[in-house]
Amino acid sequence: MQREAMEFDVVIVGGGPAGLSAAIRLKQINAGINVCLIEKGSEIGAHILSGAVMDPRALTELLPDWQALGAPVETEVTRDRFSFLTQYGFVDLPTPLLPNCLRNHGNYIISLGQLCRWLSTQAEALGVEIYPGFAGAELLYDEQGAVRGVATGDMGVGRDGQPTTGYQPGMELLAKYTLLAEGCRGHLGKQIEEKFCLRAASDPQTYAIGIKELWEVDPERHEKGLVMHTFGWPMKSDTYGGGFIYHFGENLVSVGLVVGLGYSNPFLSPFEEMQRMKTHPQIAPIFQSGKRLAYGARALVAGGLQSLPKLDFPGGALLGDDAGLLVASRIKGSHAAIKSGMLAAEAAAAALAAGRANDALAEYPEAFRDSWLYGELHTARNFKPWMAKGLWTGSLMFGIDQVLLRGKAPWTLHNSADHLKLKPAAECKPIDYPKPDGVLTFDRLSSVFLSNTHHEEDQPCHLQLKNADVPISTNLTIYDAPEQRYCPAGVYEIVYDENGTPRLQINAQNCVHCKTCDIKDPTQNINWVVPQGGEGPIYQQM
Repeated sequence: MQREAMEFDVVIVGGGPAGLSAAIRLKQINAGINVCLIEKGSEIGAHILSGAVMDPRALTELLPDWQALGAPVETEVTRDRFSFLTQYGFVDLPTPLLPNCLRNHGNYIISLGQLCRWLSTQAEALGVEIYPGFAGAELLYDEQGAVRGVATGDMGVGRDGQPTTGYQPGMELLAKYTLLAEGCRGHLGKQIEEKFCLRAASDPQTYAIGIKELWEVDPERHEKGLVMHTFGWPMKSDTYGGGFIYHFGENLVSVGLVVGLGYSNPFLSPFEEMQRMKTHPQIAPIFQSGKRLAYGARALVAGGLQSLPKLDFPGGALLGDDAGLLVASRIKGSHAAIKSGMLAAEAAAAALAAGRANDALAEYPEAFRDSWLYGELHTARNFKPWMAKGLWTGSLMFGIDQVLLRGKAPWTLHNSADHLKLKPAAECKPIDYPKPDGVLTFDRLSSVFLSNTHHEEDQPCHLQLKNADVPISTNLTIYDAPEQRYCPAGVYEIVYDENGTPRLQINAQNCVHCKTCDIKDPTQNINWVVPQGGEGPIYQQM
């Protein structure tokens, strides 16, 4: 069947803070610009997961009257707490000793998904066409090789790759400029980086996985506005990461663990580490008599300035986490995403006003280099490289970098790829994780249930293996199949037939779209592609 085509001035892929801010800014500049935004989730916010403590600086630049407009940004931070945990004890770091990047005065604890839903109403009020449930599956190119839009995924394709009776071809969304704002490890962003060699002058990107739960707690155990970060236990000092506990709203607590994906022990399970963290004597009482409401997981970029790709390409630009614009030292990215969306929109609007189309938006990276966002990333550029050297060395050296040198060290350290860092299982010690109790700690499948994840099973698997032999010949043989542990949703299992022969079973219906497998697989054999539009998790307050 022939694809239908629609033409726009600008097509935006991704309904997160970067994409929505770009859409709003385009319409603010010129209401006549025809803007289309597509989102692979079933609704705006369905796939959005973040801690989240937000610096409102960029939101204020985008919509100065956001408070009067009713933005769901209500719980201002009242207290910071930064704790080093041992298995049974803790030490709180005095606030005066914390570098500025770890202080949250003037910031807000929010649900980023709710903020994105609100931003979508602001965008639609300005005339932006928003289409949730449509995944950007394929980039389209013109005769000169420039991007001229995207195609949404076909619907109704069976597991065998053949059309079913419900088959519907995707749409071609053609544009003078295409802005990719898919979030961390974007499906199209990864392709565009390779096609145009956007990483030729940058370090490999580095990542972490964030695993989060939302709880309703006893009012007596709730301290509205408290932001607590932890480091140390349950992870060893050679593993980058830390926990977060944010009290907001009406007796709500976001709790989670961020684990750097550069860890070396293939037996490590970020999911089990997060469950174990909740059992600490300083943390467990918070959730006594509480109720777990939601669960989710998402990879996040962490490499910083030296791991950024070239931001523009012929026909468009990379925005937000699709580009890597997260300030890891601050544990914040939504303000960076909003700012990048504004900068890209301003460049695209100027190009359209000049009668241009499908060329590189060079003004965007130039404006980025002149912005406060670049300065913030430059100040924090050595954070992840230092922390990759271990908790104690990293903390000491980054403290010197930030407190004594104020981020102006005359050197820039460099990153290396996460998937290269796993050691063979024979060189590592297995980790004995306790069984979940079903009250404070839980298993993967009951957690995935709370993410409201759904995929139609009769469709091609969106977790593609480049070589079907590698999971057994390499991953199982050398690394004891780490995909069984780094996946937070129980997607990957090693099963044995009656002869004791192993094979990898992929439970794609469990996938919460975190992208960890695409990042951490030691041979880069797993390729995450979009499933049918509208599938995956449906997060409500994450």
